[in-house]
Amino acid sequence: MDARLDFFAAPVSGKALKHFMAAGKVIREAGLPVLTQELVSTRVSQINGCAVCLDMHAKEALAAGESPVRLALVAGWREATVFTEAERAALALAEEGTRVADAAEGVGDAVWENAARHYDADQLTALVIHIGFMNMVNRMNIITRQPCAGDYVAGQLH
Repeated sequence: MDARLDFFAAPVSGKALKHFMAAGKVIREAGLPVLTQELVSTRVSQINGCAVCLDMHAKEALAAGESPVRLALVAGWREATVFTEAERAALALAEEGTRVADAAEGVGDAVWENAARHYDADQLTALVIHIGFMNMVNRMNIITRQPCAGDYVAGQLH
């Protein structure tokens, strides 16, 4: 499969990507645990079916110290006992924030309140922006059919 667009070669996307990467740095430095960010990235990408992001975030998670077992269980996090309550709250928020069309109310109050119990205002803000960011990037990759040969190297885009 060939990509429909080369985001790194086009002048408009090149300028935009600089800002996206800067925003990503702010999110990474907001105090939200790195492993939580990678779990959320993985779950959002699973829901959206973005192979490029699954490749990237699986490798980033492992490089950050995530265990292969926990990473393999992200899709079934509700039944898995290996995630903390805070991680579960983040994953629930990520799912509802990604599947907004599937729920009449969008993100439910209970999911929001649970996330707010586990994260301070800066972390919660970073989590919300991160969920939105991952959905945007997933959609960009899917729309333009970005190929994923599994050759992403951890740290390549962080």
